[in-house]
Amino acid sequence: MNKATLVAEVVARTGIEKRDVALVVDEVLEVVRGSVAKGERVTLAGFGTFEKRRRAARLGRNPHTGDAVKVPARVVPSFHPGKAFRESVLPRNRKRAATRKRPTRR
Repeated sequence: MNKATLVAEVVARTGIEKRDVALVVDEVLEVVRGSVAKGERVTLAGFGTFEKRRRAARLGRNPHTGDAVKVPARVVPSFHPGKAFRESVLPRNRKRAATRKRPTRR
């Protein structure tokens, strides 16, 4: 699904005009993008959390040559899905398995 499809789906469900829905979707995305860029955490209850995370510098490998390559530290956007969102995506048979307690190893 892309933004145009999302707008069309919201229009079909709500009956609000397409241009109004498109404007709201654009503004919501801009607010989330701007807030995360400033370092703020954006939490949408039941959906998830958007935040800015720092990745440490590390040593990587060139897949073609196998040579070591320094990968610099960087800041990246991150999304952590909320519990309701995560559970809605799990297949039904996995939901039961995920809720069962597994025995601990000793």
